[in-house]
Amino acid sequence: MGKLNAETNEWEATPEELDSPESDENDKADRFEDFEARSSMMRTLEPRLNNILKALKGLNRESFGKCEVCKKDIENARLEANPAAQTCKNHLEN
Repeated sequence: MGKLNAETNEWEATPEELDSPESDENDKADRFEDFEARSSMMRTLEPRLNNILKALKGLNRESFGKCEVCKKDIENARLEANPAAQTCKNHLEN
């Protein structure tokens, strides 16, 4: 699905091999479409992973569950729905 780019430290989708003797144009188009879908998924999942890692670091600093804007406790229901939430309901992320 993807690999970590050592130069940018970001995840990238990995393309499937497009040039095999039995590949026809439809196979190549399908593989390209799959690659585009994986790329889109990686762009969605990487920020989510970063938020989760940030929340885990917050556990060690006792900042987990605190709104980054107002520093008040984030509502329990919000944390149950999204443990990586960084703000309270009053300061929802865009």
